[in-house]
Order: sequence, then C-alpha cells, then structure tokens
Amino acid sequence: MEDFFDTVNGAQLLGVELIDAVGLWQMLLRYVFNFVVTGTIIHFFYYPKSRRRDYYFTFTMIALSVFFIIFLLGGVKLKVGFVLGVFAIFGIIRYRTESVPIREMTYLFTITAIAVINGLSVQMSYVELLVVNLIFVLVAWGLESEKWLKHVSCKWVLYDNIQLITPDRYGELLQDISLRTGLKVQRIEVGHIDFLRDSAMLKVYYESASREANTADNITKFPSDNERL
Repeated sequence: MEDFFDTVNGAQLLGVELIDAVGLWQMLLRYVFNFVVTGTIIHFFYYPKSRRRDYYFTFTMIALSVFFIIFLLGGVKLKVGFVLGVFAIFGIIRYRTESVPIREMTYLFTITAIAVINGLSVQMSYVELLVVNLIFVLVAWGLESEKWLKHVSCKWVLYDNIQLITPDRYGELLQDISLRTGLKVQRIEVGHIDFLRDSAMLKVYYESASREANTADNITKFPSDNERL
C-alpha cells in the first residue's frame, strides 16, 4: 500500500495532482473528528428533547456541507471573506415552510460554527482543536442538563373568565387555569384584553413532566385548512 501511494503521489492528470496522500488523510481525520463532535451535540443534547427528525437531518447535512466547503476552499485566499459570507447566508436565510424556533436556530449556528472552526483550523494543533471542541460539548451538556437548569414551559391561552384577571384575584386565576388545563401552573402573565368579547390572552408558565420540547406551545390560533395540509 505504501508503494502504491509513493507511486501515485505527485502524479498528475491533465495538470492536476492525482492524489495527495497526506492531504487526504488529514481531511478524513478532521472530518471524522468534526462528525463525532457535531453528532454528539445533535444526537445526545438536541434530539432527546425535540424529537425532530427533520432538524436532525438538517443539522447533520449542514455540518457535513459547511465543513467540506470550508476545508476544500481553505487553500484559496477566501478564508475570512468566505466565512463571513457563510454566516451572512445563514443570517438572511428564511425557511418557507415554518418559522424556525430560537432553540433550533441556536443549534444551527453552533453546528455551523464548529464546522467552520474544524475546517479552517489547519494551522492549529490537534490538542488545541480538541480543547475548543470539548468546550462546545461541555457547554451544550451543561445548558441542556436538568441538574443545572430547570426548564419551565409556557403557552398562550385565550381565557374567557376575565373577572379573574385583576391583581387582587391572581390566586383564583392560578387555581382556575390549573384545574381547567391540568397543568402545574407556576405563574401567569396577562396580555391583550378584549372587553367586547369578554376574553383575554394569557401567557401561562407551567412545569412539564416531559423532557421533550412542546413545539405547539407558542400557537395562538387554530391553523387554517391550508395550513393543516
């Protein structure tokens, strides 16, 4: 095998180097390292709470795409400008199917940043690269761990009993919402009030027994027939 690489290494085809064994192994090694780090964050930190296979696919493919784009164009004099361009693209991108929640956007930015770092850090030692990626993993683990931070879910509720929204009847409001929803309500914020329809929009904060994120919590109206399809 070594004789084979020694033979083809440096050979050219139509003016292009046929194979660069050192560059090939460096690329594969760095990609495997990038895949392990981003895969750990996606599979063990993001997915257990969201259970969104579509975003799982999106994050994995973006990590793969950005890494190879950055790594393969690293030799071209586009490093700083290209990296800024990549972040600008993700800054103005808008998914047409649905609004992307802030948690998913944060993971998207994090995965992109890790792929950019691993793709551009050719001059960085492997120990420094390992430390940087380890910091990303540890911070993500710490923020997602329920040992350090307790998640409080919230949802919008269109409420019909506006007699209870006054500050002096806040305790009765908490009890009524808890009984009618079956949730462990912690606090309530009163939003828009419509006296003509005897209704008010409440933001209800509650303790959820499930570790999974509820993507329907921020829905404030029933979807139309076209949106359901």
